[in-house]
Amino acid sequence: MFYRPDDPNKPLKHSPLKAIVSPRPIGWISTVDKDGKANLAPYSFFNAVMDNPPMVMFTSAGRKSDREFGKDSVSNIRDTGEFVVNVVSHALKDAMNATSGAYEAGVDEFEVAGLTKAACQIVNVPRVADSPASLECKLHQIVDLPGDGNVMIIGNVVGIHLLDSAVRDGMFHATDYQPVARLGYKDYATISEVYELIRPK
Repeated sequence: MFYRPDDPNKPLKHSPLKAIVSPRPIGWISTVDKDGKANLAPYSFFNAVMDNPPMVMFTSAGRKSDREFGKDSVSNIRDTGEFVVNVVSHALKDAMNATSGAYEAGVDEFEVAGLTKAACQIVNVPRVADSPASLECKLHQIVDLPGDGNVMIIGNVVGIHLLDSAVRDGMFHATDYQPVARLGYKDYATISEVYELIRPK
């Protein structure tokens, strides 16, 4: 089968792109608005883009009627220049899903999902206290993308919080907390097994 995204007579019910580019890590992004009100939302178009200096990115699609610039996360980052990426563990999957709703601006999704906030060390944004890892980020650049309200947020990682019990022998072990990844459609996966491959010399 050959599939063209711009073909009006699509042979598939849904675009296969998200199912092909998977699994994708979930960036559970916390921000605050100009008044200090917290926001928390998951983004599956998220990844690390550089390790030296450490940088991450996520993309946001579309607009909200109660925001001038895109989604709440984007508007807040434009205003403050700061955000936190929280890792979603298997234990937090339902809370993550609860924060994905289309809530009005100003709604605190930490409260919606019954999550505890923890203070950060560098940025003035709360993190998810029970997240196995959180990345404190300062805005590097906002890139406008094709499409109404579509943007890429690139941030510099300025601080990292790790679950102590998942750190052994100087390494962070994903199977200890089982990160959740996004697949296509409404599907998710939990990482519970890893293996090592040694790069050829």
